[in-house]
Amino acid sequence: MKIYTRGGDKGETSLFSGGRVRKDHLRVEAYGTVDELNSVLGLVRAESLPEIAQERLERVQNELFVIGADLATPMDTSPAWLKRLEESAVEPLENEIDQMTAELPPLKNFILPGGTRAAATVHIARTVCRRAERLTVSLTSEDTINPAVIIYLNRLSDWLFTLARWINLRAGEPETRWAARD
Repeated sequence: MKIYTRGGDKGETSLFSGGRVRKDHLRVEAYGTVDELNSVLGLVRAESLPEIAQERLERVQNELFVIGADLATPMDTSPAWLKRLEESAVEPLENEIDQMTAELPPLKNFILPGGTRAAATVHIARTVCRRAERLTVSLTSEDTINPAVIIYLNRLSDWLFTLARWINLRAGEPETRWAARD
């Protein structure tokens, strides 16, 4: 199977349900940013992390593939093979946020992104996640999407913030408090 089809050479791409849109269509921007997020998480997983973090990140990466397919398929189509994200996917994120938070010192100040390379990369993933969320919210002004996607992306950015803090804690890396300048 060839990797190239030449189908996009004129600036259009196919949606999973059929039909074509421009490559700069908001739907493509949304699922493309989810793909970017998934790639950043792959970079995080290339770091030395506790096994539980590796397992959770792999689960999230798989869920992001589901989200990408969900966003690439308008709601008015239902291919038999399509698995849409279910809102129940949010619950593990919330439980894991609570578990990690229980180990962390209370957050009393803003902190600067950074610490270990893994944690700093998780912070990059968090910002990409927020962009994916913003684009997905913008898409709702043009088309109906699965509401579970927005909920998941919103919770995932919180999960990523907490994960970055947790990774630094586990590595013995102190957090850098934001110091406002007058």
